[in-house]
Amino acid sequence: MKAMAITTFGPPEVLKLMEMKKPQAGPGTVRVRVKAAGVLPFDCGLREGTIGYAQQQNFPLIPGNEFAGVIDQVGEGVNQFAVGMEVLGFSLFHSYAEYIVVNADQIVVKPESMSWEVAGGFSGNGQGAQMALESVGINEGDTVLIHGAAGGFGNFACQLAKAWGAGVVIGTASERNHEYLRSIGVRPVQYGDGLVDRVRGIAPQGIDASVDAAGPEALRASIQLVQDKERIRTMVSDEAAMELGVPLLRGTRIAVSLQGLVDLYTKGLIRIHIREAYQLHETPEAHRLIETGHGRGKVVLLVSDPH
Repeated sequence: MKAMAITTFGPPEVLKLMEMKKPQAGPGTVRVRVKAAGVLPFDCGLREGTIGYAQQQNFPLIPGNEFAGVIDQVGEGVNQFAVGMEVLGFSLFHSYAEYIVVNADQIVVKPESMSWEVAGGFSGNGQGAQMALESVGINEGDTVLIHGAAGGFGNFACQLAKAWGAGVVIGTASERNHEYLRSIGVRPVQYGDGLVDRVRGIAPQGIDASVDAAGPEALRASIQLVQDKERIRTMVSDEAAMELGVPLLRGTRIAVSLQGLVDLYTKGLIRIHIREAYQLHETPEAHRLIETGHGRGKVVLLVSDPH
C-alpha cells in the first residue's frame, strides 16, 4: 500500500510517499480502505518530534489521527461490522495510508449524508471539542467564549456549545472569517489588543466558560473574563495553563461519544467547512497550510478515490 510516512523528525519535507506492507486485521479489529484522512496540528507535532508519543515510536512512522473509509477485512470476534460498510473513526497514528487496522471500538458507521471529505476530518476536532466542552461544563443559557473559532477545532466547538444549550457563543477570529461565524450563529470578535474590552462590550454580564485554540495570549484574556478557572481549558497552551493555574485538558476518545457527534451532524446541528482537500502525495503542503495557524475550517487528505 501507499502511505505518507517519516523516517526522521523535521519540517514538512520529511513526509515521503512510501510503499509499505498492507496491514492485516486480527482478533477484535477491522481493516479499512481509507478514503479520506484529516490533518491536525497534532500530526504536525508528531512529524516534528515535539509530541511525547513520537519519541516512543519506530520509523518509518505514519502520521494521521482520523480517517474514513470502507471496511475490507474483519477480524475474529467482530460482529457489529461487516466488509463493505462505510465508517469513520480515530487512531493516534497511521491514517495517512491506503489501509489502516483499528479496534472495532474506534469506528462508527458513516451516514450517507456525510461526504468522505467531512467524514475523514470529523473525529479529531469533534472529539477534542467534546472533551473540552465537557470539561468546562456547558449549562443552558451559558455565555461561552471560543478562541480560534474559525479553525477546524473552533468551528466544531462553537456549534457543539450551541447544540448543548449555550445561550451566546462568542468566537475570536480574523475579520475575514467574521461573516462565516455569524452564519453558524456565533458572535465574532477580532483578535489582538483590546480583545478583553471587546468581549466585555458584547457580554457585560461576563463569560461563563472558555476554550482556547489560539495560544497563550488568548488564554490570558480568558483569565480576565471567566471568574472560575475550572471553566477554562486550552488545546494548545499547556505551559501557559500551568503558569496561570488553568486545569489541563484530559479525556479519552470513545466510539459512543463519536456516535453522539455524528447524530448531531445528521440532525443539521453541526456543519463542517472544508478549507482544502489535498491528494495523499501533497501531504507536506497540507502540513504547511495547517502550520500557518490561520484559515477557516478543516484540511483533509483524499487518500483513495472518494467516489
